[in-house]
Amino acid sequence: MSGHSKFANIKHKKEKNDAAKGKIFTIIGREIAVAVKEGGADPNNNSKLRDVIAKAKANNMPNDTIERGIKKAAGNANAVNYEQVTYEGYGPNGIAIIVEALTDNKNRTAANVRSAFTKGNGSVGTQGCVSYMFDKKGQIIVDKEECEMDPDDLMMLALDAGAEDFAEEEDSFEILTDPDSFSQVRQTLEEKGIPMAQAEVTMIPQTYVTLTDEDAVKNLQRTLDLLDEDDDVQNVYHNWEE
Repeated sequence: MSGHSKFANIKHKKEKNDAAKGKIFTIIGREIAVAVKEGGADPNNNSKLRDVIAKAKANNMPNDTIERGIKKAAGNANAVNYEQVTYEGYGPNGIAIIVEALTDNKNRTAANVRSAFTKGNGSVGTQGCVSYMFDKKGQIIVDKEECEMDPDDLMMLALDAGAEDFAEEEDSFEILTDPDSFSQVRQTLEEKGIPMAQAEVTMIPQTYVTLTDEDAVKNLQRTLDLLDEDDDVQNVYHNWEE
């Protein structure tokens, strides 16, 4: 995994998110609603909700906003039902892209996603056309500047909790887990006071592709920007080496 820590990109995304908190709060709000519907409003008995709350706090979502979202989802049986949908496709030069969305209108979301691909000179493919190029993993990023624990102790803590891999990068530590072990590892680190810059189940490319053509870069960036602007879109994964 060495050399592919995305901490710089995470910091960049966080800066973008800070400038558009409404977008990230909308995304997390929907995830809270889905987690509560699936497993109840008590985070002690709902690991998925615990993970979403941790994600909310990592994105500086106020506690009262989190609690309000949980209460709203728990108390409103007629709340909008969000459905999870995934799209796969290709950007310029065959860049693999996976889009995860939570939507109350699949037709609208499908049209928007297709438009984003088309405007960037790409195309939506069939289910499974690119996902085989990614591994689904729990990924925890720890900022070195924020972490006081000795790296060897942090590695042992993570591995003992069930992590699969631990990598030290220039400015961060990356901890990888099996998706089923993610909640346990994240909670163990949280209980030890380890600050996490990012902690989520994600899709990690097996290989990365570099784009040298300026038009291809512009087209891909256009697709990614359009997807980022869509409130239905929760996550976008790609194998572009930015």
